[in-house]
Amino acid sequence: MVSEAGTELHTEEYNWAGNLRYAAAEIREPRTVPELQELVSGASRLRALGSRHSFNRIADTEGVLVSLEHLAPAIDVDPESLTVTVSGGVRYGTLTAELQRQGFALHNLASLPHISVAGAVATATHGSGDRNGNLATAVAGLEIVTADGGILTFRRGDADFDGMVVNLGALGVVSSLTLDIEPAFTVAQTVFEDLSWDQVLENFDDVTSAAYSVSLFTNWSGDRIAQAWLKSRAAADANAEPQGTAFFGGTPATEARHPIPGVSGSTCTQQLGVPGPWSDRLAHFRMEFTPSKGDELQSEYLVPRKHAVDAIRAMRRLSHLVSPLLLVSEIRTMAADSLWLSPNYRTDSIGLHLTWRQDQPAVEAVLPVIEAELAPFAARPHWGKLFDGDASRVAPLYPRFADFKALAGRLDPEGKFRNGFLDTKVFGS
Repeated sequence: MVSEAGTELHTEEYNWAGNLRYAAAEIREPRTVPELQELVSGASRLRALGSRHSFNRIADTEGVLVSLEHLAPAIDVDPESLTVTVSGGVRYGTLTAELQRQGFALHNLASLPHISVAGAVATATHGSGDRNGNLATAVAGLEIVTADGGILTFRRGDADFDGMVVNLGALGVVSSLTLDIEPAFTVAQTVFEDLSWDQVLENFDDVTSAAYSVSLFTNWSGDRIAQAWLKSRAAADANAEPQGTAFFGGTPATEARHPIPGVSGSTCTQQLGVPGPWSDRLAHFRMEFTPSKGDELQSEYLVPRKHAVDAIRAMRRLSHLVSPLLLVSEIRTMAADSLWLSPNYRTDSIGLHLTWRQDQPAVEAVLPVIEAELAPFAARPHWGKLFDGDASRVAPLYPRFADFKALAGRLDPEGKFRNGFLDTKVFGS
């Protein structure tokens, strides 16, 4: 359906996993920035909708949902400044293919290339690597449509820039982003199986520094870790274990693996130590497939690196509650940053990611137990995934939380971009 303003209009939509139906009266899909500005200025309540890969109601509203999927997918590379500017609806898979074609790269990617750049940045979605900041740390500038329909432009170094980037959609609708890029590079990905928990925990720093990016997959039970995925950047990982050697009790896989037991590895990016473009290795999954859609829920907690081993041991103590509900869990690392609402704000972190079976009541019942167990380690929940804590528990974890609320009050004094999620988890009302 097309509205009188020329924008696509839908009246019923679900999120990626199908675990929630958006409450919006309508979903609009503007094709130009002026159309977007008109929609924003004319709405009383409005939220931006990315690739729908959030498992809670962070993107929901009872007003108008705006999807930027049909904005012209501009990808403008500036080789001199080593930046790329993209429109608000561009997905990482589209962006990475074009950057690779032109000989450039991003520093990091999330597991899925299907997600939108703006949505991933707004929620501090992260990727992996001891020395790698999350995806939002690549943002050098952004253009945002504010509540009155005007456009504000911010650049790294501007006042409040670090509060604008991870914005939870509370400040406006991001119409474009400028990201840092670098020359394209080569990555080889090797999977090791059946690692020893004891060896990994005794040598945790050596494990996570063994490659440019390292992921551990487990269900938290037993004395073995199912898989370790090592993404080694050519000529950059001096400590990387070559394929064919043992890795902390694990042995190299002889065929492509999927993180979830029993699922074919054919949907995953190239493994077996075969070198190839960063764009085909840093993500776990291939763009031409849609892994696990509708079959999972997700939660994640980001824990300061200094508490990594203790937090992992705490999760293992909960295996009797957690493991029966899991498809798989992933442990990753990420570097500290200066973004106010980033879970990595001023601390190197580990991510304890939980991919749940589609049983939301059972999952929601165990989340308070997990959060209580991780509370001594100042665990910060991922903004786009299922978690229990409200603003009273989340706010103390972020030194600039009050500053972000004040920034939202200045840019959106009438609360146009507020919703139930933000009222509960951020603004505390």
